[in-house]
Amino acid sequence: MKFDVTILGSSSATPIFNRNPTSQLLNVNEKYFLIDCGEGTQNQLLRFGIKAPRIDHIFISHLHGDHYLGLVGLLSSLHLNGRIKPLYLYGPPQLQEIIDIQFKYSQTQLRYSLIFSAIRSDISTKIYENYDVIVETIPLDHRIECTGFKFSEKKRLPKIIKEKVQKLEIPVDQIPLIKKGAPFIDKKGVVYLSKDLTTEADHPKVYAYCSDTICSWNYLSAIQNVDLLYHEATFMNDMLDRAAETFHTTSLQAGEIALKANVRKLIIGHFSARYRELEPLLEECKTMFPNSFLATEGQKFEV
Repeated sequence: MKFDVTILGSSSATPIFNRNPTSQLLNVNEKYFLIDCGEGTQNQLLRFGIKAPRIDHIFISHLHGDHYLGLVGLLSSLHLNGRIKPLYLYGPPQLQEIIDIQFKYSQTQLRYSLIFSAIRSDISTKIYENYDVIVETIPLDHRIECTGFKFSEKKRLPKIIKEKVQKLEIPVDQIPLIKKGAPFIDKKGVVYLSKDLTTEADHPKVYAYCSDTICSWNYLSAIQNVDLLYHEATFMNDMLDRAAETFHTTSLQAGEIALKANVRKLIIGHFSARYRELEPLLEECKTMFPNSFLATEGQKFEV
């Protein structure tokens, strides 16, 4: 199953050095999920060949502008381009008022239904589920109410062994039943158990997105053992006091979080405008967690 994330924006409060504010596009089995929508997200979607109309779910972590100021423009463009299918939006309760005011004074009546779900920042909650994935919130510790998001792949049915299907001439309509545990009986009455005709499905994968947060360890259990973790790393550790003052994390702390959470791979992002070159942040992070990568815009990461 396809399960990957494309970085659209990796800057913090302001766009600088050709880095855009925070946004990511998660592809789960060809279903598109937009995570945060900083200024310029539309342009980034165009730049990297991602079709915005395919986005059906948008998740906003909090109401600092670098995480949502591109949202109204994107919603408006989808309207102008003729979208009619519903779009689902998840974010802080106040986001509904912000959107309503924007469209009220521009006298815009969207052609499509915008279905808003307010999310809580104090407890972890399941906010979406389909056949492939479950989405839960991760309460974070920032200057204002803020959540991360965890995307957990559902356990798949066992895989059918194609060679045995061909050899035993198993009818196509029997395959779903076999995957669910039913035996197959051939024309001679020989019984073949499901476990002998299938192999275990791949282990379900998990992607965790930790937006702006101070390093408090309070959310460590929520990201334990995830396959891919995105975590903000706004400053290097020599700016630890500044990070604490602004409720952000350093690159060294991000590596320590990944280590303690026993994650498989770490992406760091949300870089301060003070850093033109990002390699020093990555090098510092790797002293704690070697399997770390920069959130380079346009780069795609497999979960």
